[in-house]
Amino acid sequence: MADKPDIRETSTEILLQWLADRGEKAFRLGQINQWLWVKGVHSFDDMTSLSKTLRESLKQDFSFNTIVSELELQSRDATVKTAFRLVDRHLIEGVLIPSADRVTACISTQVGCAMNCGFCATGAMGFIRNLSVGEIFDQFIILNRRSENYYQRSLSNVVVMGMGEPFLNFTNVMLALSKITDPEGINFSPSRITISTVGITEGIRAFADSNTKINLSLSLHAANENLRIGMIPAAKKHKMKQLRDAIRYYHQKTGMRITYEYILFGGLNDTEEHARELAEFCKISPCKINIIEYNSTGSGRFQASNPAHRDAFVAFLESKNLIVNIRRSKGGDIDAACGQLAGKVPKMLQFTRKPG
Repeated sequence: MADKPDIRETSTEILLQWLADRGEKAFRLGQINQWLWVKGVHSFDDMTSLSKTLRESLKQDFSFNTIVSELELQSRDATVKTAFRLVDRHLIEGVLIPSADRVTACISTQVGCAMNCGFCATGAMGFIRNLSVGEIFDQFIILNRRSENYYQRSLSNVVVMGMGEPFLNFTNVMLALSKITDPEGINFSPSRITISTVGITEGIRAFADSNTKINLSLSLHAANENLRIGMIPAAKKHKMKQLRDAIRYYHQKTGMRITYEYILFGGLNDTEEHARELAEFCKISPCKINIIEYNSTGSGRFQASNPAHRDAFVAFLESKNLIVNIRRSKGGDIDAACGQLAGKVPKMLQFTRKPG
């Protein structure tokens, strides 16, 4: 990390005092914030509405802990995955997922993850650190520009479903999203953002108390406690009763509908009995269910459910008047599952990076 403080991690009070100490008017802070949190610049030289003297002073006292694209791959289905290099040389990932009428960005919140879900490549890395507000924000800015380049349209949706558990980096995640949705700034609609949690119950309650209109998604994958614990070790702490209570609290506070993410694994959680357990769980509050095709991480333990079992599973849920969407797997040829690309980048760069 740079010795100078990251300007995007510096409080408003400190920046105001810094400006006052140099005889600058307070309105300069608004100009600086416009460059930082709307235009997303990574250089003080780009802040052209400021005097050269002020820009030089900023350069002398502050730094940018920015992210850069280390490797970018495009799938046959037009999905684009980027490995971002952080200032401390760690890697995270971001994904662009195009469809007929939208482009969705998937962004990360941590380097690695402490949840250790057996089906997720990120979990195998372990937890390294939380991302800063600026590092989360940078992913949005860079992926939005990539979307305009690749698909000739801006981002229409953001899912906070990349590397890491967002609710274990709650403060930074919510601050970054507040910058993205600020009506006086970028003004990206909060209704087009979804945060996904593995089920951190205190995080669900804090999210409900935040009065945000950002959507909530829960990576459920099983409504049977023992089965879920076998897939998601964090479920030992955040048990089904606590999860039900947190979901009820969320709906009571927000009136919003939760989404359950459910990856179908062949021979593990894809029978009619599993569908029945899921339908019973869904009685907690209004919801919708995303059935996800498994994007293999190379582990032999988990296999994708076959189409016949998937269709029967969905049909049962729909017979209970539940809203069900099937999310098709994308980007399999570019390691689009969470954590896959970051784990392979060092080897891949031997063949993709130009000499020198």
